[in-house]
Amino acid sequence: MSLLKTAARTAVASSVHGRVQRRQQARWAAAHHDPAPAASSPVPAAAGPAPAAAPQDVDVMLAQLERLGRLHASGVLTDAEFTAQKARLLS
Repeated sequence: MSLLKTAARTAVASSVHGRVQRRQQARWAAAHHDPAPAASSPVPAAAGPAPAAAPQDVDVMLAQLERLGRLHASGVLTDAEFTAQKARLLS
């Protein structure tokens, strides 16, 4: 039973850590964001295509996938649990 408790605690800690990390990144991005350009400055005619995902989102997703891989490799997650969590992250 202690292995299950450890796995549950690890999952909760990973989830909380991920949320805290995303919140901090959003705050840092907002703090370092340049103010809106003045009305007299020229506005670009057309922006390029929007990226599929922001780099921060990709970094967070990769970190979560790595964490899942470590949990799976250590035997904390079964194959089915690993596959389900990986599908949830990638969708």
